[in-house]
Amino acid sequence: MENAGDELLTNPDWRKGLADRCPQVRMRLDVPMAELTTFRLGGPVDVLVEPESPEEVAAVVDYLDQAGVPWMVMGLGSNLIVRDGGIRGAVIRLGKSFAWVELAEEGRVAAGAAISLSELSKRVGEAGLSGLEFAIGIPGSLGGAVFMNAGAYDGEMSQVVREVTAFLPGQGLVRFKGDDLCFGYRRSCLQNRKAIALAVQFQLRPGDKEEIFAKMADLTARREAKQPLEMPSAGSVFKRPPGHFAGGLIEAAGLKGLKVGGAQVSPKHAGFIVNTGTATAKDVLQLIATVQKRVFEHSGLWLETEVRVVGEDSQNNP
Repeated sequence: MENAGDELLTNPDWRKGLADRCPQVRMRLDVPMAELTTFRLGGPVDVLVEPESPEEVAAVVDYLDQAGVPWMVMGLGSNLIVRDGGIRGAVIRLGKSFAWVELAEEGRVAAGAAISLSELSKRVGEAGLSGLEFAIGIPGSLGGAVFMNAGAYDGEMSQVVREVTAFLPGQGLVRFKGDDLCFGYRRSCLQNRKAIALAVQFQLRPGDKEEIFAKMADLTARREAKQPLEMPSAGSVFKRPPGHFAGGLIEAAGLKGLKVGGAQVSPKHAGFIVNTGTATAKDVLQLIATVQKRVFEHSGLWLETEVRVVGEDSQNNP
């Protein structure tokens, strides 16, 4: 979808067709992606679709595929860079009805993919269940976290997820269990299947509520002390090279504070690129490329990006 051209939009009236086919589904036209991402940048998407049930998800995807319209799924927009020309086609963002939690016996938990990780962590903590403390400060939705096997402070989703219910185009609802998810460092097999995660089941363990919240408070304090949470960003930009930390390599190359336009390598944590207020996606991508080149020259290691980059360049800013 990243480079979808107008030729893919085979039906010039596809937006009206989508509204006619799925009249009950909430849709918004020409929504600036800067409003939907934590980086606060990016051009508009043709249509933002917010289905509230698996049936609505299926109806939307079926129509878009039949019409030849490209689409992608987003959560809370925390690991995303949208280019300045925006996104042609549709962005699907699950509605609020997918933000639920159900607690069962023996540490079993089920949750909807649209709930935020921080909210989920607090809900299971209140129930005296341990295992998701690491997720308290990860700024994303549950679906996005499972999609990329998000993690922090020696914890990651693969340690607690037992089953994911997802919608697969052409197949409908499919359950992925255990090894079916192919979890690895910042990846899962959901990325290769164009799967839309709808619900997740966890296996947690009983714990002391005070100890659980004390650990979450400690992790939150450590994040606030080390990370530029007060600035718009997409979180950690680069994957961790084996045996190294991306931020350490960037700092060792003398790049802390480096700026391109309104984008800056955070002076607080070199693993973050922040929007100082006027950054464009072009600024950010140029800064990423510069960091990769300079770190490679200094250390011989190439930094792979962790963030997703989508959309097309602005015609006014090639």
